Amino acid sequence: MFERHVGGERVILVALDFGDPDFTESVAELRLLASGAGLDLLGEVLGKRSRPDAALFVGSGKADEIAALVAATEADVVIFNHELSPAQERNLERRLQCRVIDRTSLILDIFARRANSAEGKLQVELAQLQHLSTRLVRGWTHLERQRGGVGMRGPGEKQLETDRRLIGVRVKALRERLAKLGKQRRTQRRSRARQQVMSVALVGYTNAGKSTLFNALTRAGAYAADQLFATLDTTTRKVYLPQVGEVVLSDTVGFITRLPHDLVAAFRATLEATTEADLLLHVIDSSSPGRERQIEAVDKVLGEIGADAVPQLRVYNKLDLTGVAPGVGRDEYGKLQSVYVSAQTGAGLELLREALSEILLASRVQAECDQAKAGAPDDPSLQPTVFST
Repeated sequence: MFERHVGGERVILVALDFGDPDFTESVAELRLLASGAGLDLLGEVLGKRSRPDAALFVGSGKADEIAALVAATEADVVIFNHELSPAQERNLERRLQCRVIDRTSLILDIFARRANSAEGKLQVELAQLQHLSTRLVRGWTHLERQRGGVGMRGPGEKQLETDRRLIGVRVKALRERLAKLGKQRRTQRRSRARQQVMSVALVGYTNAGKSTLFNALTRAGAYAADQLFATLDTTTRKVYLPQVGEVVLSDTVGFITRLPHDLVAAFRATLEATTEADLLLHVIDSSSPGRERQIEAVDKVLGEIGADAVPQLRVYNKLDLTGVAPGVGRDEYGKLQSVYVSAQTGAGLELLREALSEILLASRVQAECDQAKAGAPDDPSLQPTVFST
């Protein structure tokens, strides 16, 4: 048995190529996640396999290579760019003699560092507890080694049962508090709907420039930085558009490839702002070589939360890094599909405001027509009869 570290900042990254075309981009993303978490990167171990090993994920030979690097660098933590099962984590910790976490745990840790609002902290805690509930056995391996005998039967099982029950109680309390907050948010949205205030939600891959664009449109001063998951808490501001009036603009949390399911579930109440929006601004990093993969990742999450049916306008950001001129893109019917801007320099923002006004005005007119049709019966026989005296 080894002494498990309470925490550690000196890390080694491990990534295996299973034939994914975006392997190089995924490794670069893992480096950004590690640096964003404030970790000291001591080394990397890369490999290639056809499929994961059931016990160690990486295989015996690669595990020995990682163990040698851990011993040479005195690393505290080994981070895998994959999802590990609880058994694989436990086997790797015994083999490497240090703490082992996976990509999901790293993202949860970053979310825990960045959450500022009370609701954001509750959502992160809920996601962490749901993830931890399957890994409790890792913290109580010393109880597994106890042998049978008088007075020695079952303490490990009892402790695990106690931990699971306490986590279950806390998870239930967190869900109830989040449900209450979600109810308050829905009440606010109904109030805006009665006032006929239209809403627009910014979505996109993390570090695509959503917060910078949000600040440029609203002058809100929300925190923005060149790092993954710079902001987690949804920020809402009003912006005035010609011919439309005041519009509510919401900046949501960024998405990422293989976003942990526990996080999606925990942040579902916050992400409801996207499902009930009149329009989604899908912000895309036009300078990223993996932008198509990032677009697919965002669309996948939108589908998971039921926001795939909301009208979407793609905003290709960071033109200052590509040298492309600002402009708009339309389909063969003249319908707006995309806008090309630079939130950093402000180039193309006026085109974006005009595009928002055009789309929202058309949406409002369509909604009024639909409401008029629903209120007036088409059958003449159903019209009220007027008798003259």
